[in-house]
Amino acid sequence: MIASLQPSKTKRILSGVQPSGKLHLGNYFGAVKQHVEMQHEGQAFFFIADYHALTTLQDANALRECVRDVALDYLALGLDPNIAIFFRQSDVPQVTELAWILSTVTNMGLLERAVSYKDKVEKGLEASVGLFTYPVLMAADILIYRSHLVPVGKDQVQHLEMTRDIAIKFNRAYKEVFPEPQPYVPKQESRAKVPGTDGQKMSKSYGNTIDMFAEGKPLEKSVMGIKTDSTPMGQPLDPDKDTVFALYSLFATEEEKAALAADYRAGKIGYGGAKKFLKAKIESHFAPFRDKRKELARDPKTVDDILRAGAAKASAEAEATMALVRMATGLR
Repeated sequence: MIASLQPSKTKRILSGVQPSGKLHLGNYFGAVKQHVEMQHEGQAFFFIADYHALTTLQDANALRECVRDVALDYLALGLDPNIAIFFRQSDVPQVTELAWILSTVTNMGLLERAVSYKDKVEKGLEASVGLFTYPVLMAADILIYRSHLVPVGKDQVQHLEMTRDIAIKFNRAYKEVFPEPQPYVPKQESRAKVPGTDGQKMSKSYGNTIDMFAEGKPLEKSVMGIKTDSTPMGQPLDPDKDTVFALYSLFATEEEKAALAADYRAGKIGYGGAKKFLKAKIESHFAPFRDKRKELARDPKTVDDILRAGAAKASAEAEATMALVRMATGLR
């Protein structure tokens, strides 16, 4: 069972996000929003996981564009590089060195039990070695900064448990180098559950996303394309079973939710009207962030400088850890 932990200023928090496509509402409510809030609660390391993205995205130009998009999104949404260490994973090459060393103390059986690997292969992803050993690289990401707390969703709990197992195996085989990272659950009970336009969990792999910074016709197309039942206009609707209402609830106040729910049940509004309310909520919520993002996009050098500066700080921490690892294993 996951404990809810509140870090002190001396605790290290780490998380990453894959640049495998444009970030969407599921990413925002499931991770990005919490990351921005958590930067004030400890020493925070947030990275763009481009090594991990290679398991699904094998187009050089597309990967570069996705990395830039993720950086712009985080900075526009309020991640402060003067507070958090924000960097690109591949700019810290020590992480792949550590991943190899950790792989030598990781049992095949541990990786074979990874639910995420099985799910992705079942969905048609190629069963590459990189996809299979993904948890080892993730363990290296976490352990190289000797992280204490890792924000996770339910689908990532197993990977964090595997990281803890790998840290224990290394510490027993050599010496105590790594703390055992703990799951960090924000003060709100859990990350918000965000349905996609088809009612399933919002995910790029399902093609059911609404991009965070979409506007105009693209946003309208996504929102108006949300699947609903065939209840005719004027008939009562059930807000508890409707994807449009669920998405609207993520943005609305309690009073706004109650008012729309009442209109649903009284048959005073149809799905088309509800979708217009949702579109307006998305536009107004992200409007100030959208302006900031456009401003940052006009100054790519600033974004590059931020990522390089973050990588320099992260590399210094990573090298300090690797000095201990090399000494412990006899590589130095």
